[in-house]
Amino acid sequence: MIAKAKTSAVKRPSSPCTSSPKRENVAVLFGGRSSEHEISVITALQAIQAMDPVRYAITPVYISTTGKWYTGAPLLDKSFYRKLPAAFSQVTEVTLLPDPTYKGLLPITAGRSNKQAAKFQDIIPIDICFLAFHGQFGEDGCMQGLLELADIPYTGCAVTASAIAMHKYHCKVFLQAHGIPTLPSLTVAREKAAANLSQTCADIMQTAGLAKFPLFIKPCHLGSSIGISMAHDIATLHAGLAKAFIYDDEAIIEPYIGNLMEINVAVLDGTPPIASVVEIPRASGVTLTYEDKYLRGGKKTGGASVQGMASLTRDINPAHLDPAIKNQVIEYALKSFELLKCRGVSRFDFMVDKSTGKLYFNELNIIPGSLAFYLWEQSTPPLLYTEVINRLLERAKHHKSQQLALQRTIGFKAL
Repeated sequence: MIAKAKTSAVKRPSSPCTSSPKRENVAVLFGGRSSEHEISVITALQAIQAMDPVRYAITPVYISTTGKWYTGAPLLDKSFYRKLPAAFSQVTEVTLLPDPTYKGLLPITAGRSNKQAAKFQDIIPIDICFLAFHGQFGEDGCMQGLLELADIPYTGCAVTASAIAMHKYHCKVFLQAHGIPTLPSLTVAREKAAANLSQTCADIMQTAGLAKFPLFIKPCHLGSSIGISMAHDIATLHAGLAKAFIYDDEAIIEPYIGNLMEINVAVLDGTPPIASVVEIPRASGVTLTYEDKYLRGGKKTGGASVQGMASLTRDINPAHLDPAIKNQVIEYALKSFELLKCRGVSRFDFMVDKSTGKLYFNELNIIPGSLAFYLWEQSTPPLLYTEVINRLLERAKHHKSQQLALQRTIGFKAL
């Protein structure tokens, strides 16, 4: 089963695609062309279960691994995705045009069968888009750019913050320039490594902070611990780069910290933004893996009980954590949220070198798995998942109203 967040006795709507004039039409967008595709599905289904059906008419919108868009009630059932591609016959293919006059989803069949432009009565109306993507083509600014063109409010960060956050190196360099400590790092392009792997590795080893093994290699634009590895020598450095380049065209190299403690905290949009309690995730090995994050205590033989990020073993609001470190993590997260102009809910991941006591920013997840509801439920005061979602949708409308108040044209003067 999908991990169920605590909600205010909210029941899932029986007809998610039915709009009502008394309710706002919320499209929950998820899936996408990313290696984190299935984690996005889990996050979306959890969020839909927690949404208030009295306030919102919910339209699930699934983007397949090939990039096609679908909507329909069957998308609410997790078993639907195990029957693909045959199950696509149960749902309706749709698209979203970058045209602000439509304000909704266009069923593909309407345009094809009539061989003419879609009629407004064919449109599935959308007031707000709730984004539940993870990874590229959803979390990285691409989807946000489309929704800006369509002039539809959406939850989470805008284009610039999304793009910076998705590029691990650029995000680290930006925050480091504003006084937030990060580990040394270097990026390697796949094309450069393919042209001269020996020279590429020599350049890595000559970089300050990366001159000795072991080293960590990660895809530069991915999360969920996909494609990461540790290099102990040149041979495993070659192998680690090759593994990262399966998933990304750019890899990031970082030093290994032997006595490491990870600390995460979420920040929620508002005036001012607020921070959740912190957590210390516990890895089964040297570092957190995909299995640690999403399958620990979850995947059962033949049953597939996937809980998303809620399945990770973690210490939430740990009493044993030094208050000075805890406060510094929260301070850095709030500062970073504002510097990057983040919106929605973001999770900031830090790490402490326990040998030296030094704290470092690691990476930013602007749409965290399960939207980090487990951190808000134990905050003071606690926020239930339904309340977090309400805030995200209200802030989406707020940011759009602020944007619409700006003057966008100055008329034709130079023509």
